[in-house]
Amino acid sequence: MSFFDLLGHLGFILIALSFVVRDMVWLRILSITSQIVLIVYNYFGVPQPLWLVIIWSLVFLSINLVQIWLLFQERRSVQFSDQEKELYATVFQTFTPVEFLKLLRLAQWAKAEAGETLTAVGQHLDDVMLIFNGRATVKNGDQILSQLKDGAFIGEMEFLSGKTATATVVVAEPTSYLKWSQSDLRKLLARNPSMSSAMQTVFSTDIVQKLKQTGVGAA
Repeated sequence: MSFFDLLGHLGFILIALSFVVRDMVWLRILSITSQIVLIVYNYFGVPQPLWLVIIWSLVFLSINLVQIWLLFQERRSVQFSDQEKELYATVFQTFTPVEFLKLLRLAQWAKAEAGETLTAVGQHLDDVMLIFNGRATVKNGDQILSQLKDGAFIGEMEFLSGKTATATVVVAEPTSYLKWSQSDLRKLLARNPSMSSAMQTVFSTDIVQKLKQTGVGAA
């Protein structure tokens, strides 16, 4: 296999990687890199330059460059507090800054003391909650299923399924958290399909982490 054959394979591998990257900037960077690689391959690696492919690769490269510039302009225009920056970096990376800002405007900050019950088995939940700082215990009767810490959601399964809570969640230590009205959150996501997709990814990641920790299920 020649150097240019490897270069061609590399271009398509980078395109494939761009489909699984969550961060939009890195997706664009991978796409730009793949287009550059394919331009080089289709000019030098074939008997005659494939101008049709090269021209369209240049078009896609230009579009991605413009999109990266717009993303950075967007990020510069949105200002977050230190707490919000931490949430964005650790939980909501799949959102654009503007989308995350919309989500924050809908949220309410709250605090709970040790011993306070946030959900109970069979209870219908009005809110989806996210622990920012603290710890809560997931229980089924007297059995402790797991411990929820910073970055863990509460009530996301009920939000996704429309069913009642499958576990009781009790605050184990003073905890600060965000909460979203389920009805308001549904309306926001219905108006913004890209946000709905991003939130599905966030919830899925949270659920998978909980299943890995407990082998039982999510709160």
